Amino acid sequence: MTEPDDSAARLAALESDNARLRRLLDKVGLHDGLRHGLRDTVAMLRAVIHQSAETTENIATYVTHLDGRLEALMRARTAIDAVGEVSLHTMVSDALQLHLVREGDGATISGPRILLRQKAAQLMALALYELASNAIEHGELGGALGRVAVAWTVADGGSAEPLLTLEWKETGATVTPPTRTGFGTRVLERTLAYELEAQTVLAYEPNGLRCTIRIPLSARIGHVVAEAPSPLDASSPLDELLEGP
Repeated sequence: MTEPDDSAARLAALESDNARLRRLLDKVGLHDGLRHGLRDTVAMLRAVIHQSAETTENIATYVTHLDGRLEALMRARTAIDAVGEVSLHTMVSDALQLHLVREGDGATISGPRILLRQKAAQLMALALYELASNAIEHGELGGALGRVAVAWTVADGGSAEPLLTLEWKETGATVTPPTRTGFGTRVLERTLAYELEAQTVLAYEPNGLRCTIRIPLSARIGHVVAEAPSPLDASSPLDELLEGP
């Protein structure tokens, strides 16, 4: 970074805040599950702070991206605290709305209803934020004609866990591969692999970026929620009478 003294002071202040928070967690009477969850969140925040500093060239960019990353993490954490799990559709929509991109207006979102547990939700919130941020700064969503389609499927894994495949596809502009490995690439290719056993492929195609993320949907990651059948789809005794013998 170009302002090492300023950056070092900011990091020292953030580390001090984190240390005070960890001491507070040790003092208050939280049950083990909540204490563990908060400690995981604090550890993730520390990693984001340090890795953001390592991959940013100037303090202004560092502050902007760090603020967005922390906002994405805390929005996921707030949802988890409220209901225990987070809808993948909601997370994708939130990541886009943080950059003023709305579903149906520059973005399409589709896939079965999936609920993610705490750690997976926070990591995916961070990954989705990076994709949306990159699309605004360097990709298709930065232009008037830019579009992004986000879709996912779940395939039966047979004897193994079901496989969640999420595809983020941008269209509308030409993109080129980055010349260095930034924070977003680290999250997508390394962090998701280490924490969620994910496989991520980034393809810089002529008409836009395609990111494919495959994650074994084990119980610790999340689960598919069966959609209730529509009343219009269900047969009724009247239907059977009208059809005849």
